[in-house]
Amino acid sequence: MFELHQIGAQSYYIQSPAKIGLVKTSEHEVCLIDSGNDKDAGRKVRQILDANGWTLKAIFNTHSNADHIGGNKYLQNQTGCKVFAPGIECDFTRHPILEPAFLYGGFPPEELKHKFLLAQDSDAEYLTKAALPDGWEVIELPGHFFHMVGYRTPDNVVFLADCLSSKETLDKYQISFIYDVAAYMTTLEKVKALNAEMFVPAHAEAAKNVESLAQYNMDKVMEIAARIVSLCSDSLCFETILQKLFAGYGLEMNFEQYALVGSTVRSYLSWLLNKGQLEICFRDGMLLWKRK
Repeated sequence: MFELHQIGAQSYYIQSPAKIGLVKTSEHEVCLIDSGNDKDAGRKVRQILDANGWTLKAIFNTHSNADHIGGNKYLQNQTGCKVFAPGIECDFTRHPILEPAFLYGGFPPEELKHKFLLAQDSDAEYLTKAALPDGWEVIELPGHFFHMVGYRTPDNVVFLADCLSSKETLDKYQISFIYDVAAYMTTLEKVKALNAEMFVPAHAEAAKNVESLAQYNMDKVMEIAARIVSLCSDSLCFETILQKLFAGYGLEMNFEQYALVGSTVRSYLSWLLNKGQLEICFRDGMLLWKRK
């Protein structure tokens, strides 16, 4: 873990639970794409920088999930680097309490205030074209989170953030986190059509082609949606739908999974309602979902 892999003339990634991109912008200066999930990750990145004689100029976050911004504060304090994040992701990066609050749908209990959902705040600036190093391109990848982006580097390496889960991860955990299902499906179609010398998803192996993996992720979305619609042949409340999905997929319920998968299932329900495949009614003080 935390090994440095070179994948282009200027581009590298650091192997970690969420891959960290590293791109040389001059002989001795580099930028990071994300920073890992905590201070320890930041410390290990700093060791790599020092071992290679590199100076960190900036961190470009793809989005604000804690496992992507957790090293920001340590590295910013140690190096004085700037941090950039796109749109609303910048606000979440500045105020990371927003992530567990959003997932829970209210003031988050202490059980959700751990490093995997609550990063340390960092002094982030809004990502603009002027902030990008020469030759970099921002690729809009919404869906997994509010305003997630990827980056194409001058040597034509594309860092894809969290828009792809590996086949192994999907087969094990089944329901990956999605904020906006419609936007996510559009993003996956976009990713299927991209060309690059190398693709680096944060949670799958780096590869020269990711079209089949993108399709696998799309197929899983459609499978989950069909299962939800089938469950709603009877009028069901959200909690019952969630319970039946956990049981059907053999998932283990805990507070973190309740928040993450629960938020995702609510997103599926909204998508299916908007598509006209589900309808809602209120009965005995409960919101019920039913196949239309």
